[in-house]
Amino acid sequence: MVRRIPPGRVTTYGAIARYLGAPQSARLVGYALKASFAARPPVPAHRVVNREGRLTGKANFPGPARMEDLLRAEGVPIHED
Repeated sequence: MVRRIPPGRVTTYGAIARYLGAPQSARLVGYALKASFAARPPVPAHRVVNREGRLTGKANFPGPARMEDLLRAEGVPIHED
């Protein structure tokens, strides 16, 4: 499902959980994405944010700014707060 998110767009863990029919399982979506980094073809986990739009998954990427860099390269605006 995450591979269907087009470049330049993001969705939330909760939206994915609802799509899968498990609306209370947003955290499990996060765990699954964390485990997906070895998947081939790669899963674009950088396109999934929390319900507030925060990049909560960035600790799971190599380098502290990698998630932000990938999103910026796709044209997604990043707001610092």
